Amino acid sequence: VTTSAPKTNTEASKPKSESALRRERIVRRAALELKHGMNVNLGIGMPTLASNYLPEGVEVMLQSENGLLGMGPYPEQGKENPDLINAGKETVTTLPGSSIFSSSESFAMIRGSHIDVTILGALEVAENGDLANWIIPGKMVKGMGGAMDLVSCGSRVVVTMDHTSKKGDPKLLKSCSLPLTGKGIVDMVITELGVFEVDKSLNQMVLTEIASGVSLEEVQNKTEAIFRVADDLKPMQAA
Repeated sequence: VTTSAPKTNTEASKPKSESALRRERIVRRAALELKHGMNVNLGIGMPTLASNYLPEGVEVMLQSENGLLGMGPYPEQGKENPDLINAGKETVTTLPGSSIFSSSESFAMIRGSHIDVTILGALEVAENGDLANWIIPGKMVKGMGGAMDLVSCGSRVVVTMDHTSKKGDPKLLKSCSLPLTGKGIVDMVITELGVFEVDKSLNQMVLTEIASGVSLEEVQNKTEAIFRVADDLKPMQAA
Protein backbone atom coordinates (compact mmCIF):
# COMPACT_ATOMS: atom_id res chain seq x y z
CA VAL A 1 0.00 0.00 0.00
CA THR A 2 1.48 3.32 -1.06
CA THR A 3 0.91 6.94 -0.28
CA SER A 4 2.70 9.94 -1.70
CA ALA A 5 3.36 13.51 -0.66
CA PRO A 6 5.85 14.89 -3.20
CA LYS A 7 7.08 18.09 -1.60
CA THR A 8 10.18 20.00 -2.60
CA ASN A 9 12.76 20.07 0.16
CA THR A 10 12.67 23.90 0.35
CA GLU A 11 8.88 24.15 0.32
CA ALA A 12 8.41 24.43 4.07
CA SER A 13 10.99 27.23 4.50
CA LYS A 14 9.67 29.59 1.81
CA PRO A 15 7.23 32.35 2.79
CA LYS A 16 3.96 31.85 0.93
CA SER A 17 3.00 34.42 -1.69
CA GLU A 18 -0.60 35.33 -2.48
CA SER A 19 -0.39 33.06 -5.51
CA ALA A 20 0.93 30.17 -3.41
CA LEU A 21 -1.86 30.61 -0.86
CA ARG A 22 -4.43 30.62 -3.67
CA ARG A 23 -3.02 27.41 -5.09
CA GLU A 24 -2.94 25.84 -1.63
CA ARG A 25 -6.63 26.61 -1.15
CA ILE A 26 -7.40 24.83 -4.42
CA VAL A 27 -5.26 21.74 -3.86
CA ARG A 28 -6.37 21.31 -0.24
CA ARG A 29 -9.90 20.99 -1.55
CA ALA A 30 -8.79 18.67 -4.35
CA ALA A 31 -7.15 16.35 -1.81
CA LEU A 32 -10.60 15.57 -0.40
CA GLU A 33 -11.47 13.87 -3.70
CA LEU A 34 -8.78 11.24 -3.06
CA LYS A 35 -10.16 8.23 -1.22
CA HIS A 36 -8.29 5.37 0.42
CA GLY A 37 -7.05 2.72 -2.01
CA MET A 38 -7.52 4.75 -5.19
CA ASN A 39 -5.21 4.67 -8.20
CA VAL A 40 -4.67 8.36 -8.98
CA ASN A 41 -3.08 10.36 -11.79
CA LEU A 42 -2.06 13.91 -10.95
CA GLY A 43 -1.28 16.34 -13.76
CA ILE A 44 1.79 18.56 -13.96
CA GLY A 45 1.90 21.65 -11.78
CA MET A 46 -0.84 22.49 -9.30
CA PRO A 47 -2.54 19.04 -9.36
CA THR A 48 0.68 17.38 -8.16
CA LEU A 49 0.43 19.34 -4.91
CA ALA A 50 -2.86 17.69 -3.93
CA SER A 51 -1.05 14.64 -2.59
CA ASN A 52 0.69 16.85 -0.01
CA TYR A 53 -2.62 17.17 1.81
CA LEU A 54 -4.03 13.65 1.90
CA PRO A 55 -6.39 13.29 4.87
CA GLU A 56 -5.03 11.21 7.73
CA GLY A 57 -5.36 7.49 7.06
CA VAL A 58 -5.83 7.90 3.31
CA GLU A 59 -3.34 6.02 1.16
CA VAL A 60 -3.39 6.12 -2.63
CA MET A 61 -1.25 4.81 -5.47
CA LEU A 62 0.04 7.61 -7.69
CA GLN A 63 0.41 6.69 -11.35
CA SER A 64 2.61 8.50 -13.86
CA GLU A 65 1.79 7.86 -17.50
CA ASN A 66 5.44 7.41 -18.49
CA GLY A 67 5.35 4.09 -16.59
CA LEU A 68 5.32 4.26 -12.81
CA LEU A 69 2.73 3.18 -10.24
CA GLY A 70 3.51 3.94 -6.61
CA MET A 71 5.31 7.24 -7.04
CA GLY A 72 6.90 8.69 -3.91
CA PRO A 73 8.01 12.15 -2.80
CA TYR A 74 10.54 14.30 -4.61
CA PRO A 75 14.07 13.16 -3.71
CA GLU A 76 16.26 14.98 -1.23
CA GLN A 77 18.83 17.33 -2.72
CA GLY A 78 21.84 15.34 -3.86
CA LYS A 79 19.93 12.06 -4.03
CA GLU A 80 18.19 12.65 -7.36
CA ASN A 81 18.21 9.80 -9.89
CA PRO A 82 17.98 11.29 -13.40
CA ASP A 83 16.62 8.00 -14.70
CA LEU A 84 13.65 8.09 -12.34
CA ILE A 85 11.26 10.82 -13.47
CA ASN A 86 7.56 11.54 -13.68
CA ALA A 87 5.61 12.55 -16.77
CA GLY A 88 6.67 16.16 -16.23
CA LYS A 89 10.34 15.12 -16.30
CA GLU A 90 10.78 15.88 -12.61
CA THR A 91 12.92 13.52 -10.57
CA VAL A 92 10.86 11.43 -8.15
CA THR A 93 11.22 8.42 -5.88
CA THR A 94 9.52 5.07 -5.61
CA LEU A 95 7.90 3.59 -2.52
CA PRO A 96 7.62 -0.02 -1.34
CA GLY A 97 5.17 -1.84 -3.59
CA SER A 98 5.75 0.43 -6.57
CA SER A 99 6.08 -0.89 -10.11
CA ILE A 100 7.93 0.41 -13.18
CA PHE A 101 6.78 -0.54 -16.68
CA SER A 102 6.73 0.67 -20.26
CA SER A 103 4.61 3.63 -21.39
CA SER A 104 2.61 1.23 -23.56
CA GLU A 105 1.64 -0.78 -20.47
CA SER A 106 0.93 2.47 -18.65
CA PHE A 107 -1.52 3.62 -21.31
CA ALA A 108 -3.10 0.17 -21.40
CA MET A 109 -3.69 0.63 -17.68
CA ILE A 110 -5.27 4.04 -18.34
CA ARG A 111 -7.35 2.93 -21.32
CA GLY A 112 -8.44 -0.14 -19.40
CA SER A 113 -10.13 2.13 -16.82
CA HIS A 114 -7.84 1.23 -13.93
CA ILE A 115 -7.34 4.87 -12.86
CA ASP A 116 -9.97 6.00 -10.38
CA VAL A 117 -9.37 9.76 -10.37
CA THR A 118 -7.54 12.15 -12.66
CA ILE A 119 -6.74 15.64 -11.37
CA LEU A 120 -5.41 18.05 -13.98
CA GLY A 121 -5.23 21.71 -14.91
CA ALA A 122 -7.13 23.55 -17.62
CA LEU A 123 -6.95 26.53 -19.91
CA GLU A 124 -10.73 26.54 -20.37
CA VAL A 125 -13.72 24.52 -19.15
CA ALA A 126 -17.18 24.81 -20.71
CA GLU A 127 -20.42 24.66 -18.75
CA ASN A 128 -21.20 21.23 -20.28
CA GLY A 129 -17.89 19.75 -19.08
CA ASP A 130 -15.82 20.23 -22.24
CA LEU A 131 -12.10 20.60 -21.44
CA ALA A 132 -9.34 22.49 -23.26
CA ASN A 133 -5.94 22.16 -21.65
CA TRP A 134 -3.30 21.03 -24.11
CA ILE A 135 -2.55 23.80 -26.61
CA ILE A 136 -2.87 27.49 -27.41
CA PRO A 137 -2.73 27.76 -31.23
CA GLY A 138 0.43 29.51 -32.37
CA LYS A 139 2.40 28.64 -29.26
CA MET A 140 4.96 25.84 -29.19
CA VAL A 141 3.84 22.69 -27.41
CA LYS A 142 5.82 19.48 -26.89
CA GLY A 143 2.73 17.32 -27.29
CA MET A 144 -0.62 16.56 -25.76
CA GLY A 145 0.82 14.14 -23.21
CA GLY A 146 -1.56 11.66 -21.63
CA ALA A 147 -4.45 14.04 -20.97
CA MET A 148 -6.67 12.87 -23.84
CA ASP A 149 -6.40 9.26 -22.72
CA LEU A 150 -6.85 10.08 -19.05
CA VAL A 151 -10.03 12.12 -19.49
CA SER A 152 -11.65 9.58 -21.81
CA CYS A 153 -10.90 6.41 -19.82
CA GLY A 154 -13.89 6.63 -17.50
CA SER A 155 -12.04 7.94 -14.44
CA ARG A 156 -13.47 10.79 -12.39
CA VAL A 157 -12.03 14.02 -13.84
CA VAL A 158 -11.33 16.87 -11.43
CA VAL A 159 -9.96 20.17 -12.76
CA THR A 160 -7.90 22.47 -10.54
CA MET A 161 -7.27 25.95 -11.91
CA ASP A 162 -7.33 29.69 -11.28
CA HIS A 163 -10.82 31.07 -11.85
CA THR A 164 -9.59 33.67 -14.35
CA SER A 165 -6.61 34.15 -16.64
CA LYS A 166 -3.73 36.49 -15.80
CA LYS A 167 -5.60 39.14 -17.79
CA GLY A 168 -8.71 38.61 -15.67
CA ASP A 169 -10.68 36.82 -18.37
CA PRO A 170 -13.06 34.03 -17.29
CA LYS A 171 -11.87 30.46 -17.77
CA LEU A 172 -15.25 28.88 -17.05
CA LEU A 173 -17.05 29.52 -20.32
CA LYS A 174 -20.28 28.84 -22.19
CA SER A 175 -18.14 27.01 -24.76
CA CYS A 176 -14.40 26.53 -25.18
CA SER A 177 -12.58 28.56 -27.81
CA LEU A 178 -9.38 26.50 -27.70
CA PRO A 179 -8.90 23.00 -29.18
CA LEU A 180 -10.58 20.43 -26.95
CA THR A 181 -8.90 17.73 -24.91
CA GLY A 182 -12.22 16.01 -24.29
CA LYS A 183 -15.94 16.63 -24.72
CA GLY A 184 -18.24 16.55 -21.71
CA ILE A 185 -15.74 14.75 -19.51
CA VAL A 186 -15.18 17.12 -16.55
CA ASP A 187 -16.91 16.05 -13.32
CA MET A 188 -15.71 18.80 -10.98
CA VAL A 189 -13.91 22.15 -11.20
CA ILE A 190 -12.09 23.57 -8.17
CA THR A 191 -10.91 27.19 -8.23
CA GLU A 192 -9.92 29.66 -5.55
CA LEU A 193 -13.51 30.95 -5.53
CA GLY A 194 -15.35 27.69 -5.09
CA VAL A 195 -16.29 24.22 -6.28
CA PHE A 196 -18.46 23.44 -9.29
CA GLU A 197 -19.93 20.04 -10.12
CA VAL A 198 -21.01 19.34 -13.69
CA ASP A 199 -24.58 18.05 -13.98
CA LYS A 200 -24.17 16.05 -17.17
CA SER A 201 -27.88 15.29 -17.44
CA LEU A 202 -28.48 19.01 -17.92
CA ASN A 203 -25.06 20.00 -19.33
CA GLN A 204 -24.86 22.57 -16.56
CA MET A 205 -22.48 23.59 -13.80
CA VAL A 206 -23.64 23.68 -10.19
CA LEU A 207 -21.85 25.80 -7.59
CA THR A 208 -21.75 23.52 -4.54
CA GLU A 209 -19.14 25.24 -2.34
CA ILE A 210 -18.00 28.85 -2.06
CA ALA A 211 -14.70 30.05 -0.59
CA SER A 212 -14.55 32.08 2.61
CA GLY A 213 -14.73 35.82 1.95
CA VAL A 214 -16.09 35.34 -1.57
CA SER A 215 -19.53 36.60 -2.52
CA LEU A 216 -21.85 34.97 -4.99
CA GLU A 217 -21.77 38.22 -6.98
CA GLU A 218 -17.99 37.93 -7.36
CA VAL A 219 -18.28 34.37 -8.64
CA GLN A 220 -20.95 35.44 -11.14
CA ASN A 221 -18.90 38.41 -12.36
CA LYS A 222 -15.86 36.22 -13.00
CA THR A 223 -17.73 33.36 -14.66
CA GLU A 224 -19.03 33.34 -18.24
CA ALA A 225 -20.56 29.87 -17.95
CA ILE A 226 -24.18 29.67 -16.89
CA PHE A 227 -24.38 27.89 -13.54
CA ARG A 228 -26.95 27.31 -10.87
CA VAL A 229 -26.37 27.54 -7.14
CA ALA A 230 -26.93 24.39 -5.12
CA ASP A 231 -29.80 24.55 -2.64
CA ASP A 232 -27.37 23.39 0.04
CA LEU A 233 -24.44 25.64 -0.93
CA LYS A 234 -21.62 24.99 1.57
CA PRO A 235 -18.43 26.78 2.61
CA MET A 236 -15.45 25.53 0.61
CA GLN A 237 -13.93 22.52 2.39
CA ALA A 238 -10.21 21.80 2.83
CA ALA A 239 -8.07 18.84 3.83
